[in-house]
Amino acid sequence: MRVAALLMAAGRGERLGGNEAKQFLPLLGRPVLRHAAEALLRDGLVDAIQPVCAEPERARVDSLLTGLPALPAVTGGATRQDSVRAGLESLSALGPAIVLVHDAARPVVPAGTVAAVLAALETSEGAIPAQPVADTLKLAEADKILRTVPREGLYRAQTPQGFRFGTLLALHRSAPEGATDDAALLEAAGHAVRIVPGSESNVKITYPGDLERAEAGLLPRYIPRTGTGFDVHRLVEGRPLFLCGVQVPHSLGLDGHSDADVGLHALCDAIYGALAEGDIGRHFPPSQMEWKDADSAQFLRHAAGRIAARGGMLANADVTLICERPKITPHAPAMIARVAELLGVPEDRISVKATTTERLGFPGREEGIAAQAAVSLLVPA
Repeated sequence: MRVAALLMAAGRGERLGGNEAKQFLPLLGRPVLRHAAEALLRDGLVDAIQPVCAEPERARVDSLLTGLPALPAVTGGATRQDSVRAGLESLSALGPAIVLVHDAARPVVPAGTVAAVLAALETSEGAIPAQPVADTLKLAEADKILRTVPREGLYRAQTPQGFRFGTLLALHRSAPEGATDDAALLEAAGHAVRIVPGSESNVKITYPGDLERAEAGLLPRYIPRTGTGFDVHRLVEGRPLFLCGVQVPHSLGLDGHSDADVGLHALCDAIYGALAEGDIGRHFPPSQMEWKDADSAQFLRHAAGRIAARGGMLANADVTLICERPKITPHAPAMIARVAELLGVPEDRISVKATTTERLGFPGREEGIAAQAAVSLLVPA
């Protein structure tokens, strides 16, 4: 293995406030930590990621990194220095030549940053991305300025920081506590650490406004995709009626191989269409008996999983049920809540409404119910 990366996710982020650690906060529909891991891997230069987190979060972190070349999470320590040491020790058996150390709270790694760090390591033991300080600096005590601090030669350090693995492991095994970052250990030992250009978009989530800044940095990488779906089923006796995941009292039910929920079926087709992944029949063939009388909720969960697998998010979904009876409006709030739950999005992204055909055609004759759906997704380009 040439390049491994430590993904540091053991912090709590007290300055951000709230009950959730910042690395687990949602950003464009997915946790910050997942964005950070994917950003490290985007250029194809990192062979594996070693997450480091608090002991109670290990299973959660492993789940969030499913599908990525991530090793099982290891437990961090009381300080960042302790946590990095734990991550390095876990990698020692693999013996990577290079190790990157990255904050899980930095969801945006600009293109070329990893490559620049690795290139700098060809002639030095350590390299970090950093931004020159542009603002005037003031040294203050409480709310009183003591003096202006010259900013010439000052930089704001960012991650991922890169090091020769053997050098960093040896220093962590021997260094006293107190280093604010890993480059400081090399500096104290007399090793030269090179600076490569950082970026304003490489935001570390620390304060509430940082989430908005990170989102602004990520959005240009996403493109909108729209999908539509349509489904029809006959009304028959002796079947329960399911519409948009809710059982609706009615004298007739919909006939089909599964529970025949036209609302969820149309919505699934809209999602698969937006992703250019066929239709519901491709994923759940009616010829297979395992889907006989199946709850269509599992179909929609699968469609939601395909959005997540593509790194996308649902912007909104709109379902229209077409029937004379039963009346949909009394049940619409429950349908919206159920669809939002299955898709894992807020209810304000879901619309369920109904119309009639003015007694024309098969819906007007109450021979069946139809549904049409439209979705908007944001998917990485």
